[in-house]
Amino acid sequence: MRVVAFNTAHDSSVCSYVDGQIEFYCKEERLSRVKRDKMPYQSLDLYQQQNFGHIDHFLYLTPSDIGADDLRQLDYPGLVLDAPDDYGHLYTYIKKKFGCELENNSRLTHHTSHASAAFYNSGFSEALVVVIDRNGSYFFGDGGLVLGRESESVFKVSYPDNFSEIYKSFWLLEGRKSKSLARRIISQHYGPSVEIGINNEFGIVLVYEAATTLIGEDPLENGKTMGLSSYGKKRNYKSLFLDGHPIGNYFSFIPPGVSCFYGDEEYLLGRRDDLTEDNYQFYADKAKHVQIETQKESLKLIKRFVNQTGIKNVCIVGGYGLNVVANNYYIKNSPDINFYFEPLADDSGISIGASMLRYREVTQDSTICPVQDNFYHYYNGDGVKSGDKKSIQDIVDLINDQKVVAIFQGSPEAGPRALGHRSLLFDPRNKDGKDIMNTLKRREWYRPFAGVIMEEHFSSYFKTLGLKKSEYMTINFECKTKTSQYVPSIVHVDNTCRIQTVNSGFLYNLLSLFYEQTGCPMLMNTSFNLAGHPLVHSVDDAYQFVDEMKNNPSFGGVYFVDSGILVS
Repeated sequence: MRVVAFNTAHDSSVCSYVDGQIEFYCKEERLSRVKRDKMPYQSLDLYQQQNFGHIDHFLYLTPSDIGADDLRQLDYPGLVLDAPDDYGHLYTYIKKKFGCELENNSRLTHHTSHASAAFYNSGFSEALVVVIDRNGSYFFGDGGLVLGRESESVFKVSYPDNFSEIYKSFWLLEGRKSKSLARRIISQHYGPSVEIGINNEFGIVLVYEAATTLIGEDPLENGKTMGLSSYGKKRNYKSLFLDGHPIGNYFSFIPPGVSCFYGDEEYLLGRRDDLTEDNYQFYADKAKHVQIETQKESLKLIKRFVNQTGIKNVCIVGGYGLNVVANNYYIKNSPDINFYFEPLADDSGISIGASMLRYREVTQDSTICPVQDNFYHYYNGDGVKSGDKKSIQDIVDLINDQKVVAIFQGSPEAGPRALGHRSLLFDPRNKDGKDIMNTLKRREWYRPFAGVIMEEHFSSYFKTLGLKKSEYMTINFECKTKTSQYVPSIVHVDNTCRIQTVNSGFLYNLLSLFYEQTGCPMLMNTSFNLAGHPLVHSVDDAYQFVDEMKNNPSFGGVYFVDSGILVS
């Protein structure tokens, strides 16, 4: 049986799931080259061109799906009617391209789709899934009135398709005036078995976003706030939460829909380069505050439902699931909980989760999926046009000569972390490595860099929290004393590193040779892209990157692993 699903709004993607396996996954931004692209027309076209076969179920996911009678009647800009002029309505487009109808499956809300991806990828047979997200599904009241949006959800999940919501929290679009109305309507919808949380205008991630807005960044760039928070000092600021709910009068919307600290609007930065090494402390302290407060509230939520249900397998997903600092905090403060952190925790994973759950609903297949084996983005690109034949030793020599080398291997990673298929590698021992790489990538000065290490050396350099490996860069780890002295370019200002462990494949072989010749078992590993651009996807993208680097003496070239060719 084949299930195809796609999501709109930001980070749109298409997934085809057949008999328990992903046969196709494509994130629109990789094709369109528009970061976080909203409408997956090129991805749908690419899927259609492959002629995989008959589609049994075709799912369309938007944030507008709780309480709405018929999505086809909703004229909601950017969600339904953003199709190109020559195709018209999205439903008409699908019918024309694929000859089938779209399903409006009311069960597949935004948060349920997140939860499905995390659970089926976790390897657990039963788990709690905690979704902490900026904007989940809208909740529609009578007459199409939009009351609020999902912010946090907790599910009790087991095979084959048992997803029981036990907690749902919403932030309200109309603020306090609609609070009693929203609580009544939402509570009636879910019934007495689901605990309902109603906040004013803010959820956990929107609280975090208050600092992101303050530094002049887009609300979807909370990862930058996370990096800046490590430069902050813990101040005696007031708590941002009371009894598990954000204190709304601490925040404002500047402009409407984008949150900021109330009273700090005059400090709002307008451009990314406004934040300098001379003026960062005020902003870093605010970032530190939201990091501490939100991770504390998130762990309270997790522990409350672990204690209530007795289930100690916990999956973390939703945009906040990419917060590696918080993930470390959960493990450190809950050693009795078995955590799984979904690598595709943001909306990139929505299409995957939805297709997985629909498959299980229909087939009732109770076979437990193995722990995610980092599936890759679909890629059928052209081969390398020209370049010089090089060996793995040549690549080690380039890195030893303090050159940044881009790695292009097979299909690119599906998620936001570069794990060796589309990576930039550099010698982590170089004390100026952060500045060199930030300059090359045109990134902000305060952002940290990740590393990759041979798995057998993991515990020698990092405090591993009892873990044997960390394959997907979903956690940061405190560095041991020798680490910060030995590989300063991947150690952040707070003495941590988001590290990837490897035990096989090209990246492991490269590290083994580098270790044999230098005694260092790790490399700096960051995504193969420039700031503000999607991950390099195709050979043509890689050649364009080489052109961008013509005047950068630190760049050693792109190594195409499958052909053994270096282009520089």
